[in-house]
Amino acid sequence: MSDRADNRAPYAQIAAHYTELITSGQLEPGSLLPSIKNLSQEWNVSTATAEKALRKLRNEGLVRGIHGIGTEVLDRPSPMSSGSQRQDRGRRSGSSWGSGERSDSHQASAVPAPADVAQALDIKPGSKVIRRSRVYRDRHGIVAHSTSWIPAEYGRMIPQLMKSDRLSGGTSLQLITQATGRPITHRIDTASARLLTPEDALLLELDPAKPPAEPVVVMTARFVDSESNVVEYGVDLGGPGRTWRTESEVAQ
Repeated sequence: MSDRADNRAPYAQIAAHYTELITSGQLEPGSLLPSIKNLSQEWNVSTATAEKALRKLRNEGLVRGIHGIGTEVLDRPSPMSSGSQRQDRGRRSGSSWGSGERSDSHQASAVPAPADVAQALDIKPGSKVIRRSRVYRDRHGIVAHSTSWIPAEYGRMIPQLMKSDRLSGGTSLQLITQATGRPITHRIDTASARLLTPEDALLLELDPAKPPAEPVVVMTARFVDSESNVVEYGVDLGGPGRTWRTESEVAQ
């Protein structure tokens, strides 16, 4: 049923398969997943492994168990991704998009660096930087408004960075690495929350006069190359109701 070439445990592979189907919209809300017995037969695993896969999906809020009926797909927005998670996803799969995501409203321009951006990029305030922005969406609406701030010198090396189009041939980080020969060696991530300003509301295509009262997630990432140059500063502003989720294995 699945490509078992990866090193994940069978239950995790099953859960990942159904996560993809759910978040991409191939399995619609209200759909029922196969029973534990059918999953175990379909994937050639034990019923305990099949049940563990369903439990993982329940814990992630993707499905719910209904007594006497089965496991039902829930209708919920997918979580937003940070710039670092998009980098990781692009390195693994070649695409920085999450399941069911698309991007549009790509804009690029050279602007004076705001004070916070200048500090993040370790340059003088007012220095010219490239501002690249886009909106990520899924079937529920806006996932995040994402902005990449890049020192202007890389625009001279890679003219594509200055065009208001989706990049081709790789992400901005991949293109910069190819042009300079210096790999990205580390990054610094932050996560916070704030109430939307009228300017934020416009970026998220909301009424600036009536921004939502609940705070939204803000993710930032600084990407540093092998010579300690900060080559990009990313800011992701989550849409209302979007959460940030990360997962890691806990050593036993």
